[in-house]
Amino acid sequence: MFDLLLLLIILAALLLAGYFMMIYNRLQSLRNGAEATLSQIRVAMKKRLDTIEQLVGSIESYAHFERQTLERIIGMRSGLESAGPKELANMEKESRGVWSNLRLVAESYPDLKTSQAVVNSMNAIRELEDEIARHRYTYNNIVQEFNTMRDTFPSRLIAASMPRLDYLSFEEDELRRAGYYTGEETEPSRPEVKWK
Repeated sequence: MFDLLLLLIILAALLLAGYFMMIYNRLQSLRNGAEATLSQIRVAMKKRLDTIEQLVGSIESYAHFERQTLERIIGMRSGLESAGPKELANMEKESRGVWSNLRLVAESYPDLKTSQAVVNSMNAIRELEDEIARHRYTYNNIVQEFNTMRDTFPSRLIAASMPRLDYLSFEEDELRRAGYYTGEETEPSRPEVKWK
């Protein structure tokens, strides 16, 4: 009888240890997945900045574009490798601002708008924005699962020493830049359409 009880206790301890190892491994897998996805976002943002830099070169011949724009792009690109979610959000905001300014300049010059190099660069940037959005969506899903596991029992016991992961949020910045969201309201307002 004593041997059977000891065997059951050992079996229960092994099952419990195995369960906790599975939880720990899942948490580590999610953290690694989040970091891998952040790396993919960094690569896509670097490609976007490289393409914007090429577009600046194409536009320079038509318009006197500020050297400061090129320096901003180079500065953002050099900080990408070490950027975390908050820094990436700031770089996203800044690079979208540069991209918006470039589009305005391109539309002001009819010859420039039809230049094949400019058209190709603008299309490439749009594709990269879609890629960044897909990676951001994947990253935020991973973060949600990790943070949920971190906050629920029994995985909370294992993840107590692991910090929460931050979400990537670029949409609010874009809506705020467009004037639809100030941060005070609970939802963005609808754009007001003005007919010319």
